[in-house]
Amino acid sequence: MRRSFGWYRLEAMKLQRKPLGATCALAFLLAAVLPIRAAEAPAEISVPSGFSIEIIAHVDGARELAAAPNGDLFVGTLGSSVDIIPDAEGNPGTPRSFARLGEAPDAGVALGDRALYVGTNGGVWKIPYAKGSLEPAGQPAKIASVRTGGGAGHATTSVALANGRLYASVGSSCNACDESDPTRASIQEMDLDGHGMHPKAVHIRNAIALAVNPATNAVWAGVAGQDELEHGHPYEIFDPFTLHSGTIDYGWPYCYDNRKATDNSHSCTDVQVPRVVFPAYDTPIGAAIYPAHATGRYAFPAQYAGGAFVGLHGSWHRPLVPPRVAFVPLRNDEPSKPVDWTDASAQWHEFVRGFQRPDELRVGRPTGIAVGPLGSLFVADDQAGVVYRIRPKR
Repeated sequence: MRRSFGWYRLEAMKLQRKPLGATCALAFLLAAVLPIRAAEAPAEISVPSGFSIEIIAHVDGARELAAAPNGDLFVGTLGSSVDIIPDAEGNPGTPRSFARLGEAPDAGVALGDRALYVGTNGGVWKIPYAKGSLEPAGQPAKIASVRTGGGAGHATTSVALANGRLYASVGSSCNACDESDPTRASIQEMDLDGHGMHPKAVHIRNAIALAVNPATNAVWAGVAGQDELEHGHPYEIFDPFTLHSGTIDYGWPYCYDNRKATDNSHSCTDVQVPRVVFPAYDTPIGAAIYPAHATGRYAFPAQYAGGAFVGLHGSWHRPLVPPRVAFVPLRNDEPSKPVDWTDASAQWHEFVRGFQRPDELRVGRPTGIAVGPLGSLFVADDQAGVVYRIRPKR
């Protein structure tokens, strides 16, 4: 089988992260003759005309992303490491472990003032951080505990910061059940030291994708809905939960879509209706809202200003829903089109496609998304174990 030049560069990147030995020697040989700072994305993966996409790093199980002001990029993973890609906005260096917290998966990351916050299976950690440093500025501290009741189910915790508050989303233990653990199927709110933790959103099955609108500080949640309802339902939801007062009830597992009930035993009258929907089983995993007034060297065209990019992981349902990155036009946290309950594809369009071939073979599955300080869009991929960088062509 013929291999592209980009394939060999990606293999060199992978080999560099393996133990010393014969394979490592081969990696060094490849590195001596091949530029490995960036590699071509697989030919199947495409972005709109006028943009380019490239692989800048190999990170096993890459999940959520957080961009630092100096252009470094933090990568949460499905394993026991939070990695950092030096100078992701410029000439990316080899990814290295920034911290290991012992509560895998260390999937959620959010950068605050002088601290990196990490969501793990068991809680939220605060790691002292100095701008530009590739190592923690102090010892990590666990500031909040989640999944205190144990159990299986969704294992990742996503985190976001806005208006001096910290939010942590914790997935359910099941597809459809009444949770005994109060942290499950919720988004918890607390101060930046983990004090005063309480639920901001409840009955929300798995709000993996958290995104802060940099213009308004509203926090949005993309949610993976339940299975085993009528085929094609429930629609996946994307909603600015911090714009609603009090503790918001999203209805799982008894209500879905436009306040439809799964049975006659529960009322859905007070359930929050989302502002944006995606088709069932699309599975939002990561999201980022593009700055409304980006001025960096790689700033996107005006039609993307203030809109949301959402990483959709696809499904295991038949036929397979393809993984993709969607773009939702927004203006001040309002979608350009209202929800159409007869068409869950009306509010958005594909921005990155091609992760699933016509024969249903998948070459990747997008997860976390972040916007760099110069305007680049970064997309993680936990199946291929890579991080992509997307920019307008110059």
